[in-house]
Amino acid sequence: MSASAVFVHLIGGVALLIWAVRMVRTGVVRAFGSSLRSVLASATRNRVTAVLAGAGVTVLMQSATATAMLLTSFSRRGLVPLAMALAVVLGADVGSAVAAQILSLNVSHLWPVFVAAGVVTFLVSDADRPQCVGRALIGLGLLTLSLQHLRATVVPLAESETFGLVLAALAGEPILAAILAAGITWAAHSSLAVVLVIATLALTGAVTPTLAIAAVLGANVGAAAAPLSANWGAAAETKRVPFGNLIMRGTVAAVLIPFAGFLADLATSFGLDGARLTVDAHLAFNIVVALIFVPLVGPVSRLLERIVPATPQPADPARPRYLASVPTDVSSESLAAAHREALALGDRVEAMLVKSMEALESGDPKLIRELRSADDAVDAVNEAIKLHLVRMSRKGMSEEDSRRFMEILSFTTNLEHIGDVIDKQLLEMAEKKGRAHLAFSSEGLADLKAFHARVASNFSTALNVFATGDPDLARRLFAEKTAIRDLERHFAERHYARLRAGVTLSMETTSIHMDVLRDLKRIHGHFVIVAQPILEACGELSDTRLRSGGQAGGGGPASYRQGETDRAQPA
Repeated sequence: MSASAVFVHLIGGVALLIWAVRMVRTGVVRAFGSSLRSVLASATRNRVTAVLAGAGVTVLMQSATATAMLLTSFSRRGLVPLAMALAVVLGADVGSAVAAQILSLNVSHLWPVFVAAGVVTFLVSDADRPQCVGRALIGLGLLTLSLQHLRATVVPLAESETFGLVLAALAGEPILAAILAAGITWAAHSSLAVVLVIATLALTGAVTPTLAIAAVLGANVGAAAAPLSANWGAAAETKRVPFGNLIMRGTVAAVLIPFAGFLADLATSFGLDGARLTVDAHLAFNIVVALIFVPLVGPVSRLLERIVPATPQPADPARPRYLASVPTDVSSESLAAAHREALALGDRVEAMLVKSMEALESGDPKLIRELRSADDAVDAVNEAIKLHLVRMSRKGMSEEDSRRFMEILSFTTNLEHIGDVIDKQLLEMAEKKGRAHLAFSSEGLADLKAFHARVASNFSTALNVFATGDPDLARRLFAEKTAIRDLERHFAERHYARLRAGVTLSMETTSIHMDVLRDLKRIHGHFVIVAQPILEACGELSDTRLRSGGQAGGGGPASYRQGETDRAQPA
């Protein structure tokens, strides 16, 4: 085989190895990502469990970089303390080295088994999880196949005088070799792939022990730099975890690289050489880094907070207004802040609801984008309120505070659902109507506007009920539940009458028209629940119905108000 052909085969084998590692990682993350995130989040109560969780998750994902990216997200959102996130990353680095140990074993003959199992798993089910598991198994098979191919390719490569001269020159320049390995690893985003390539080359004797150790040290630095560069333009909080990992691994590597020759002699004196020396050096390095820095994650995290200060936050509609200024250990004050924030969130959702009718009528893409952005802000504020309440609940609450806690949590959850209905249902229909250049009939549009106005008016009442806890308002709002149901039926019958009359515009928009009525009723159902705990506390509900003595207000046409009376059952 010519030198050019050997080089092409080598590049192909390395590319297949990198792609296979990526397949394993993405397959595992897509199949078990939520479970892995839960494991990482729950294991950060002390340093030991954090390190073990990081190692275990990384062995499954075959990538410390992927684990670091998960931890970056947790740390940025304040779900995991920075010190514990650093401990998890140290464990992830050890886990990556353990994965290299496993894959360095001569299991390449199993690649047909892995690929066949992966294909069968992928094809036998249409569910996402089995298909992702199949993807990971196929990736594992391709990974072992690529290692087999690389071992076959480097044999003639090792006999090349030119290649030998290049490697010999690098062996005499461990710092240069480490920099080159760091750059390749950064580009590949996988220290596992690069270390396995080095081990394969070392297997034939093409890579000397000194060069192998220098390259392994550089590969670890490059792997730590990859997540940092990926988040370079992000907020400061996002960069702290990868920057801390780079500092810890880089510090130890910088100390050891000049002694690569001494370390190689020491390793060979214990009988280590070739591929075994490479993967053992990789594991030993990461264990040393973990042993040194796990006790120091506290000081390192404080150093990072000084080196990488928090980014000043401009006014952001997705940021809560009232939560940051109160401590979570004072129940009454914390609940008051959460109550105010929930009302502000209600104002955001009410504005979305009001504008949704305009979007349905006009199909304006700019307005639709604006409302979708507003829903993203609603989701962010809702998450902030939940985190605030969860932190506060850990301090212990009185019975009254617990009741208010549940009311706020239920209210904000329903507000988020309303935002989702507007975003994923009403706006989808607005886009569909705009793309097809459809228009409602004048009568149909008038009915939708009337129904929408009734729902929007009741939403304003619901906000007042939540703000005041007034039983009279709660009775009036709860009575509207039946009125809205009857009104929806009334407007649906009017629409069917237009269909029977052959009104063209009604026939073209019939599915959209009926879906809008249904989704507005769903929205009404989400916010009318706010009245239920107030009426229950007053003893005015029986089987979720109003007592006969309750005063219902705001009814619809006379027939519908009579329907409310018929449905109000005495307790």
